[in-house]
Amino acid sequence: SRPGSSRRKSGGLVPAGQVQSGGDRGVPGRSEKMSLKLKEEERMTEMILEYKNQLCKQNKLIQEKKENVLKMIAEVKGKEQESEELTAKIQELKEEYARKRETISTANKANEERLKGLQKSADLYRDYLGLEIRKIHGNKLQFIFTSIDPKNPESPYMFSMSINEAKEYEVYDSSPHLECLAEFQEKVRKTNNFSAFLANIRKAFIAKVHN
Repeated sequence: SRPGSSRRKSGGLVPAGQVQSGGDRGVPGRSEKMSLKLKEEERMTEMILEYKNQLCKQNKLIQEKKENVLKMIAEVKGKEQESEELTAKIQELKEEYARKRETISTANKANEERLKGLQKSADLYRDYLGLEIRKIHGNKLQFIFTSIDPKNPESPYMFSMSINEAKEYEVYDSSPHLECLAEFQEKVRKTNNFSAFLANIRKAFIAKVHN
């Protein structure tokens, strides 16, 4: 045969120009599989990174919500404490008001009793001293003497008084004016002898007429 027309292969002839490639079969298939595998790994890596990013964001949001909740709880506790303090203050004011009201009520009752006593005493003196007692505004008593001036027995000579918060006699101005009122007031406060006090006032009015 002619050189180059054909090549002998074990068991037969190989056509001229055909290259034997038995050792390179399957290489393109393995490369494609490796490429697909690399792409799959890249995709998985991207998914894992994306998942981590989302997880990080979620953790951040959860932490922010937790801080907000803790802040709200602290505010609520603060308002509860303020409410408790306000309630306690209101209760304290109510109790203080009740105590003061009781004190005032007790003082008023005591004053009323003393005024009743004065009125009763006045009834005893009315016929003997020509004395009339009237209750006027401001829980005051007005004492009116007659039979002071022999020339005008019906002419009134008067003064007013009350019992103050300290449960003391409080004597006001008289008509006609007596300079000795303050002295008489001080004396009756010390002795609590109201009969002597009235007698002294009457004597002072009589002295005023004769002077």
